[in-house]
Amino acid sequence: MPGKVSPDDLLAHVFERTGAAETDETVVQGPADGEDAAAIDWPDGDGTLVVSSDPISLAAEGVGTLGVAVASNDVAVSGADPRWLTAVVLLPTEADATNDDTADTVLERISSDLDAAAREIGASIVGGHSEYVDQLERPILSLTAMGMTERFVPTGGAKPGDAVLLTKAAGIEGSAILAADFGDDLAVDPDIRERAEGFLEEISVVPEARIVREYATAMHDPTEGGVAAGLLEVARASNVRLEVDRDAVPIREETAALCEAAGVDPLRIFGSGALLATVPADAVDDCLAALEDAGLEAAAIGTVDDRDGGESELVLDGESITDPIEDDLYPLWEAADAAE
Repeated sequence: MPGKVSPDDLLAHVFERTGAAETDETVVQGPADGEDAAAIDWPDGDGTLVVSSDPISLAAEGVGTLGVAVASNDVAVSGADPRWLTAVVLLPTEADATNDDTADTVLERISSDLDAAAREIGASIVGGHSEYVDQLERPILSLTAMGMTERFVPTGGAKPGDAVLLTKAAGIEGSAILAADFGDDLAVDPDIRERAEGFLEEISVVPEARIVREYATAMHDPTEGGVAAGLLEVARASNVRLEVDRDAVPIREETAALCEAAGVDPLRIFGSGALLATVPADAVDDCLAALEDAGLEAAAIGTVDDRDGGESELVLDGESITDPIEDDLYPLWEAADAAE
């Protein structure tokens, strides 16, 4: 089954195998369930270095732009400005006949996209690796983003009494994928599909993270599994219960139409482009006002509560969710592959 390694498998095989990290006093945040990035205290008290790595394996078009966004988002939601990037680019050796692409033109397009996306957020590409791989049918990228902050904001910082905020809307990346990968088979208006494909231009959450970090106790970048999975990850990382009202979660017209046609939940499809945050109740109005002044949409969608001795959980319209959430798009891809 494609997708993230489960939290149980990570706990069993990864989180306790971190080299010398457990004795390294500079490691503020190492690998942990739901955490977006590592945090390392810089010598002489000059701040905290935030580091995150992310792959892009499902996208073909715009893979360079997406790669910069997803890696930079994790640094941004941890309270830092993404400043440095390294990029590992694995390329297929065969040309893509459907796009009249050669291996060289694929590299040209990806490197151009990486350059433009990095310049847009003020980040420098400082290294990486490029390689041709016979077994690949499409490019695979893995980017590492780094930045400095004076205040690291973890996923696991939510406190009982906080409010839960969401910027933009649920399912932004998932809507673009539905439109691009499945639009021909969905009964949706062509204009809706075209607008949804344009959502990929909104994947970066760097602008809103720069505002919300001044108020947040926790921030998180919902990706695979959508906003619902992101909310559960915040709950698990923070050892709290999140109470969320589905009707309060912003869902765009295009997302609603595509999800209804595809039979998927807009809260359970790829959620990049939105920022989840928990904010003290007395700071909610100021945070929302600051976002509005910057032209950024946001809404309060729930509250953080003590788990009262029970499991960390997401309570969505009264339904308790504790198990990891699988993204609703994976079965669609599997069905499409089986039909070929």
